[in-house]
Amino acid sequence: MLIFGALHLVALALGVLLFVMFLRSDTADGGDGPEEDEGGGGGGSDRISGAPKTSPSGGLPLPDAEPAPVRLRGHERLADLRPRPERRRVTEPARTPRHVPERSR
Repeated sequence: MLIFGALHLVALALGVLLFVMFLRSDTADGGDGPEEDEGGGGGGSDRISGAPKTSPSGGLPLPDAEPAPVRLRGHERLADLRPRPERRRVTEPARTPRHVPERSR
C-alpha cells in the first residue's frame, strides 16, 4: 500500500513539473517573431528545392518492382484467377508376378 501511494505522489510531482514547464514556455521570449530580412509577404513555393539530389537518401536500394501476377479487381475468387498446377505423376510400384501353384490332378 505504501508503494502504491509513493508511485501516485511521484506521478503527481512529474505532472506538476510538466505543467509548470508548459506555462513557462508560453511566456518565454525564445523567438523574436518573423525575421524582417525575409522581405515580408509569402510568395515562393516551399516544395522547390535548390539543387537536385545526386544520390538516394539513406537506406539500402530497393529491388526493381515486379507487377503482381494476379489483379484482384472483381468479385472472382483468387483460385479462379490463377492456373491450376499440373498434378504430379505417381509412379506405381512394379508388379511382381504372383506365383500360382499348379493344381494336382
